[in-house]
This record gives sequence, C-alpha cells and structure tokens, in this order.
Amino acid sequence: MTTLTSPSPTTSAAPVAGPPALFRDLIASEWIKMRSLRSTPWTIALTILFVIGSSAVATLADNATHSGPADFLAYDAYPPAGYWTLILVAGSVGALTAVSEYSSGLIRPTTVAVPARGVVVLAKATVTTALWTTVGTVISTGSFLVSQAILSGRQAEVPLTHPGVFRALVASALLAPVCALIGLSLGVLLRHSAATMVTGVFTLLMLPPMFSESDRWSADINHAMVSASWKRLVQNWEPDPGSLGYTATVSGSWIVYALWPLITLALAVLVVRRRDV
Repeated sequence: MTTLTSPSPTTSAAPVAGPPALFRDLIASEWIKMRSLRSTPWTIALTILFVIGSSAVATLADNATHSGPADFLAYDAYPPAGYWTLILVAGSVGALTAVSEYSSGLIRPTTVAVPARGVVVLAKATVTTALWTTVGTVISTGSFLVSQAILSGRQAEVPLTHPGVFRALVASALLAPVCALIGLSLGVLLRHSAATMVTGVFTLLMLPPMFSESDRWSADINHAMVSASWKRLVQNWEPDPGSLGYTATVSGSWIVYALWPLITLALAVLVVRRRDV
C-alpha cells in the first residue's frame, strides 16, 4: 500500500525576495513611463515651436518702442504670451505624470514593487526636472537667438554679455522645470485630473494678477508667485526709486523660484508616505 507523505519543511518552496530596486532603476522606469506616452513628444515639440515663434512675432511687431537694450528681453525675447503657455503646459504635463498613474491604477503595482512611496515621487521629480530643464533651455536659448537675429537687421541687437541677459536666459530656462515640479507635486497631493489642473492654473497663472504692487501686503503676495518672479528676473531695467508701488528684488525672486518646487515636493513626499494608495 502506498502512503502519502507530506513535504518536508526543508524542501517546501519559499518565496525568494529579489534585490531592492535601486534609485537609478526607478529613474529608468519613470523615464520609460514618460516617453511611452505618445502625447508627450508632440506636446513638447509644439510648445517649443509656439513659444519661440511668439518671440519672433513679438520682435517683428515691435517697430521701435521696445527694441533698445533696456527692455527688449521682457517684450521681445521673452514675451508673456508665449511664456504663459509654457507655464501652463509644463505644469499640466508635470501633473499628468502623477495623476495618470492614479487614474489608471498603475500606481498600485508600482507601490507593491517599491513600498517606499516617497522614493517613487523623488524618482518622478528627477526625471521631470531633467526633461523640462532641457526643454526650458532649448526654448530660452531659441527665443533669445531668434529675437537677436531679427533685431540685428535693425542694428538693435543685444549681446549675451549685456547686463541682465544671462539672468533672463537662466530664469526662462528654469521656469519650465519649476512649473513642472509644482504640477507634479499637486498631482500627487490631489490625485484627481480636474482638481489638479484647476489648482495649477489658478496658482500659477490666475492668482498673481489679482495682487498689485501698490500696497505692501498685496505686493508681498504677488512677489511670492512664480510667474511674477519670472517677470522680475527677465526685466532688464531697475525700477525708479521714486515711483509708486513696491518692486520685487532679484534675490527674492530667485528664492521664490527655489522654494515653490522644494516646498510642494516635500509636502507631496510627506503625504504620500502617510496615506493609502
């Protein structure tokens, strides 16, 4: 008679834990996710063309009013119409980087594979920063070169060594990653497409014009906004000390640039560690 024997504990199959995911593996994974979205390259390409094109149009339309070295950066090379679009697109794409995973449910296998959710957010932020810094640099440099090429025909070009030009180049290049990181952080915090988009647009574009520089309290709120800081950094002239109102400082505008993505990203990491998926 054949007897059934239970398997020995020493021979039973035990789950084998794989090596923990390295941060560079997470970055590679996030890069694959981002480039797999078909809309991303088209959105970036159209944004580059539109913003640089807006600089060309603004320079061509400027007959003489803003063609001098004092203010061509703010009105010709970096016109608000084009860069408001850059703010909107960068913030929206940054938000979709996080929101799309929550809406599709992809965040669940991600957190199962990598339980350290804060590290996942930091990996997303790293890829987002690298991508949009590259995009911002291309747009900023292209806007300057296009406007310069047009102005050279009028003998009104401004060299790169002119005071304020390099600052405007860097500020305009960093505007894209700053807004993309804010959008990413809002996406992690809110996890809802419509709520994230509305909050991002309101914070980055609609809120700053509501506060003028005529009163100290209103000016302080205005100066704490990213778009207002960008306008000050590309401004190539110093305000008249005798004019009414309060003007932001260059150093204060750089601080705003740094604090917005750092604070929102820190909040996103803190919240995602404490809540369920």
